[in-house]
Amino acid sequence: MTVTTHLKPPAAPGQFEYKKLKQGEFWRHIPAYAEIDEATFLDHLWQQRQSVKTADELLATIRDVCSADFYRDAERGFRQAPMAVRVSPYAISLIDWNDPVNDPIRRQFIPLASASLPDHPRLTLDSLHEQQDSPVPGLVHRYVDKALFLPLNVCPVYCRFCTRSYAIGPDTENVDKVALAKTPKQWQDAFQYIAGRPELEDIVISGGDVYQLSPKNVEFIGNSLLDIPHVRRMRFATKGPAIMPMKLITHAEWLDALTTIVERGRTLGKEVVLHTHFNAPEEITWITQNAMRLLFERGIFTRNQSVLIRGVNDTPERMQLLVKRLGHVNVHPYYVYMHDMVKGVEDLRTTIATAIDTEKFVRGSTAGFNTPTFVCDAPGGGGKRDVHSYEYYDRENGIAVYAAPSVKPGKAFVYFDPIDRLSPDAQSRWRVPGIADEMIAGAIRRAGVGEQQLVLA
Repeated sequence: MTVTTHLKPPAAPGQFEYKKLKQGEFWRHIPAYAEIDEATFLDHLWQQRQSVKTADELLATIRDVCSADFYRDAERGFRQAPMAVRVSPYAISLIDWNDPVNDPIRRQFIPLASASLPDHPRLTLDSLHEQQDSPVPGLVHRYVDKALFLPLNVCPVYCRFCTRSYAIGPDTENVDKVALAKTPKQWQDAFQYIAGRPELEDIVISGGDVYQLSPKNVEFIGNSLLDIPHVRRMRFATKGPAIMPMKLITHAEWLDALTTIVERGRTLGKEVVLHTHFNAPEEITWITQNAMRLLFERGIFTRNQSVLIRGVNDTPERMQLLVKRLGHVNVHPYYVYMHDMVKGVEDLRTTIATAIDTEKFVRGSTAGFNTPTFVCDAPGGGGKRDVHSYEYYDRENGIAVYAAPSVKPGKAFVYFDPIDRLSPDAQSRWRVPGIADEMIAGAIRRAGVGEQQLVLA
């Protein structure tokens, strides 16, 4: 009797690309950082002080590394962007300045006027209607058992695609920001509301960015929420590890404060975790690995929430590399969001179809617990819906209709693909408001889920 042994062929070398993290003093190719030693570059205070906030500061930092045309393009982009600009030296040093226009880090943080596209005609500034679900300043209560607490409106960097461009950062030439809860008195109002709603078991602490909270306020907020008996889960949300990982290494007091809350939560049988926000595999370097190792050693469970961004991670191969690299540094991929419909960044959005195709490719690449769920945070306050779970998707005209029966029953929530990604015929239909209205109404009728929740202007 012959026994045939079927052996799986060995993995190709390219499959280990996720392990190849940028090493060494990679920042020294930037003129302003050429003489910066490792200890200085890893100093979180130096990173914050040297962050680029204006076009002039960008030019002073990169000097002749970029062309004059690129600088003029960026200067115009700074003026018309709905978000203020703030980019850490770490992020600046990761940009490929031989091709900055197409670089995935540059696309997230430095606006170029030449890349600008007209906003979708049905877009609004607060597309998720967070303000309509806000019972007190700085608190969003949309889901039955979960609330979003926003105790500050500043971040270590400002992402061009921020869903809270209506509130985060300083006012710009195009947007006057809405006030969030920025004082301990306003925080107490939020705590009082949470304490009075026994169904609230899960609190996300975001903003802004909790990286910018002082250690004493990390503990104050964490302990205040842990003291509420029915609060069972807390998530501290920060972009920080992706764009300033050295803070976890050199700001011991901040990490100790977070550790204190995590450990106290554990003694109370309550879960306290960190949620972070990597979008590009290039954001993960040897510094990231060291920072994430500190969190891992302290038992701080870390999840990641990415945004699907055109030119950053919107190909199956790019997303697969990001997911594998996150797992390699002990960060669990949790969500990949459709890019929210926010002003001034239409060039970064992509289609529901792209998300579906990307998810199919990524699934099976690694363990299920390290595979993210691709979601659409439904415009109008429907909450996060699996991208596959639409009630109807008109791919030709780029209209996806979702239902949210446990959030806002009887409502239809509509997400629109970027118009420039549609066929020429579909683009021409969107130019006629009456035809566009009928396309949307027709999609909702075919979905059969009830009235439209959001009347988009």
